[in-house]
Parts: sequence; C-alpha cells; structure tokens
Amino acid sequence: MFVRFVLALLPILWLAVALSVWKRPAYQVCPLALAFTVLLALFYWKSPGTEVLTGGLEGAVMALWPISLVIVAAVFTYNLTVRTGAMERIKGMLTAVTRDKRVLVLLIAWGFGGFMEGMAGFGTAVAIPAGILCGLGFDPIFSALVCLVANATPTAFGSIGIPTITAASVAGLEAGPTAVVVVLQLALMVVLTPLLMVMMTGGGVRALKGVWPVALGSGVAFVIPEFLTAKYVGAELPAVTGSVVCMVVTILLSKLLKGEPPAQYALPRTQEQTGLTVRDGALAWSPFILIFVLLLATSSLVPPIHNLLAAVKSDVVIYSGQGASPYTFSWVNTPGVLIFIAAFVGGALQKASLKVMGQVLWATLKQMSKTIITLVSILAAAKIMGYCGMTSDIAAFLVAVTGSAYPIVAPLIGSIGTFVTGSATSASVLFSGLQAETASALGMDAVWLVAANTIGATAGKIISPQSISIATAATDTVGQESTILRKSIGYYILFVVVFGLIALLAHPLAALVL
Repeated sequence: MFVRFVLALLPILWLAVALSVWKRPAYQVCPLALAFTVLLALFYWKSPGTEVLTGGLEGAVMALWPISLVIVAAVFTYNLTVRTGAMERIKGMLTAVTRDKRVLVLLIAWGFGGFMEGMAGFGTAVAIPAGILCGLGFDPIFSALVCLVANATPTAFGSIGIPTITAASVAGLEAGPTAVVVVLQLALMVVLTPLLMVMMTGGGVRALKGVWPVALGSGVAFVIPEFLTAKYVGAELPAVTGSVVCMVVTILLSKLLKGEPPAQYALPRTQEQTGLTVRDGALAWSPFILIFVLLLATSSLVPPIHNLLAAVKSDVVIYSGQGASPYTFSWVNTPGVLIFIAAFVGGALQKASLKVMGQVLWATLKQMSKTIITLVSILAAAKIMGYCGMTSDIAAFLVAVTGSAYPIVAPLIGSIGTFVTGSATSASVLFSGLQAETASALGMDAVWLVAANTIGATAGKIISPQSISIATAATDTVGQESTILRKSIGYYILFVVVFGLIALLAHPLAALVL
C-alpha cells in the first residue's frame, strides 16, 4: 500500500517540485506530468492501453469543453471591455465608491468573485476579478494570488451549488443538510478570509488598521446569508446570496470610513469620470449584467428554460473502461456559451464592430494558448489517475494510517482531489463515497465527513495548477506559475489545517444543525 501511495504521488510531486523549486512554466511541466501518469498507469497499475488512451482523451475533451471554453469567454469579456473603453468607466465607478485598495479588493475579489463563482464557476471567479484588479492598476501577481485565495470558500457552492450537490448525490445523502454542514465547517474561514485579504493587500497586520470593521463585516455578511440560504432554500444559492449581501454591506461600511485612505493604500484619482450617467454606467457593466441575467435565467432555478436548453446536448462514450458513462456536451446551456453571448451583445451595445470583436477574440485565443495546453495536460492526467486507481490509492493509504484521527485528513484528501483535477466537483465524485464509507467505519455521521471533503476541495483550489494557469492567463503573467504557487502554498496550508482541525474537533456541532 505504501509503494502504491508513493508511486501515485509521483505526478503530483513532479508538479510541486518543477513549478515551485525549478520554477518552470506550467505549460512545460504539465505535459510531462501527463507522460509520467501514462507510464505509471500502463506499467505499474497495469491498465489496458485503450483505457489509458480513452481516459486521457476524456480529460482532454473536458479541458476544452466546457473548461477552456468558459475561461476564454471570461478573458474575452474582460479584454473586450478594455478595448471599448468600458473598463475605464468601470474603474471610475469603483474608485468613486472608494479609493482604498483594501476595500476594492474586498469588493472585487471577494464579493464580485464570490458572485461569479456562485453563478458560473469554472474559473470565472478568478479570471474576471483578477483582470479587473489589473485594470485598476494592481500588481498582476498580487491580483492573481488574492483572487485565488478569495475564490476558495465560495467554490463549495460554485456554479449553482454543483460541488455540494454532487458530493451528497455520490454519497447517497440529501443535498440540503449536506449544504448546511458545509457552511458550518466553512464559517470560520469565510469570516477570516476578508481580513486575510486586507493583510495581503497591505503587506501585514498593520493594513487592518482603520478597515478591520469593513473586512470583518464583509465576512459576516457573507456567511450569515450563506447559512440561512443553505438551511431554508437549499444548496444552489448560498454563495450567490452571500456574495450579493456581502457587496452591499461592504459598500455601506466603507462609506463610514472617514477621510482619505493612507497614501500607501490609495489608488490615484481618476479624472475622466465626471458627469458619468446611469446609462453610461449600465453600458459599461452591460457584459457582466448580461452574464448574470443569462446564467440566472438558464439555471435550474428556472426549470422551463433550463430544461429546454439542457436538452440541446450530445452524449458520447469516450472512456472505454468498465462502467464508462457517456460524456455530455451541453451545446447551449453551459457557462462558456452564455458568457460569449453576453460578451458579444455587450460589445455591440458598447459600439464595438464585429471586426473589432473578432480581433479581440483572436488576440484572446493567442493569449490563452499556453493555458489551454496546461488545462488539457492536467485534466488528461487527472482522468487517467482516477480511472486506473492512483487517486483512490492515495486516499486509501491516508485512511489506513490515520485511523480514528482520520477526520483531520479528510479535508486534505478533498484538497488532493481538487489539486489534481482543478475541480471541486471532481473531488466530490472521486472521494465522497470513500468519506461516507469511512464515516460508517468510525461511527460518525456521513454528512460530516462528506462536507469535510467538500471544504477541503475548496482549499485545493488555491494551489491547483488549473486555477493558477487561469489566473496567469487573466493577468498576462503566463510563465510565472511557479511564483504564484510559491506565494499561495502558505495560504493553502492555513486553510487545510484549519479545516482539518474543524473536521476533527467540531463534530458535535453537526447534531445541533441536522
């Protein structure tokens, strides 16, 4: 078991060392990780060649549709707003709320990013806010890093709650109670994350001076609606309601700050936004408003439209192994397509010609080419690791070693799932059943450990090569993935340790809410 554990870790160790120690770019490192995975699957795990090939092919297809599609769409939306000049108007509107960098980071990376995660997922919550922060003049590496950290906790309810709903379904549990426990386990870090982001923005604890009530209120205003929504509505909307209330409260609290922010935390004044009308503001924000409207109107919250568009799909069997299920291509009702529609309509409203939009799209595709190589490689490797048993062997060893102390590593297992696949939903598919079985063996409530897997999956988002590649693409820092990984690893450790302690020590709280 130990040998299988060590060998299964080799692709992950390669990624960690090559990215963080040798500082190689992800588009070079990830194809080699795929090659290692293929060799291990063929010669140690003895998987048939056709299964390795088709498993990898399924991962590559998934990387292209829907993941690369949605990331290209998100970056294209941002690039188009820059080309039309709308981003300058958005900058003016945001800095009219506050010139304090610390508060702007809370509004954009935390509040707006949480909203994008809750509605669309698939990396939009990193790509779009990071791009906006760069547009405001923030350092690109910082913009990528702070959005990765901000995106962690909302990931549990990304894309209308899919990770938590999937976790409950795989484990044979009800989604509603599972969502409640997920929020309960996330609550501490939801409250602390805005404080952490302010410290990241200002370079230390001193940055909290003067704005800590805003940061604390931003976290509390997120978690309370999130809990109430999970408790009384379901698993679909906690991140959406939490982020909307959070943005409103953050703006209101920021208005209570007196005087100008300290010089080191202040953005330069903008002069070109005087006389900006409501119509001008609406046009500037129109792509993002349309994204919200289209995602909401086509979600499961509006069954007639959702069911009609969801029927436009193709089911194709790609993986040839036993128990293979068809891969579904949703041709219309997928975030990438909807974001593209919103971007083109918004661009037209902003008087961009088709020629201009075509030029921006081509430039975006060239900008994203190395990111797409990264995504295809890492998703292909992840699928092969899952199908041949490498991922489950990692988890099985951790279960065997920890025994009754297992809950402390339950989030770690979830984070490994997300690190490998880049998806909290995939981590739910991989390990929720294992968590439920382990809970039964330990005499614990299955909901508690399944929720622990889900919150661990959110921590894995911070250092996932897929997420980091999305961040570098959005901030035009492709090739600097190693820098971001080194800077983000400490935050990942903090999250996964806190989540592990909560899973181990706070289990009695489950009885109070279930």
